[in-house]
Amino acid sequence: MPITVTLTEGVIPREKEGKVVKEITNAFLEHHGLGGNKVMTPNATAQLHIQPKRETFSGGDPVSGAWVEIKVPGFGLASREVQKGFFAEATEIIHRHSDGKLPRKNIWTNALHTVDGTWNMDGVAMTNEELGVEIAKG
Repeated sequence: MPITVTLTEGVIPREKEGKVVKEITNAFLEHHGLGGNKVMTPNATAQLHIQPKRETFSGGDPVSGAWVEIKVPGFGLASREVQKGFFAEATEIIHRHSDGKLPRKNIWTNALHTVDGTWNMDGVAMTNEELGVEIAKG
């Protein structure tokens, strides 16, 4: 499940940036009951993007902020409880690692659901049903 974390440069101390990604990844897995799952854990991937302030905006104006976007198959982030829990925790992780300096209102999140049958694991495009079979092995 690719997670993209984008931060305005300086909102998180450099030495904590990797911790943010790790904790958000773990939170995603835990909220889906997949913590420690041997199939899903290595497939919960992430990219960290650090942007200069001149390249991050809110309402068209420069802003210091954080963005979390995650791409999931149809069954990921499907329940309202999981959505609210995961995104609240991701927000708190970023806020905490900013030493409380980045306001929660400057932390934005969203999710994209992929088309069934397009999720690739181990070089094979899988349907949600096929993914479920693989996940159950872990």
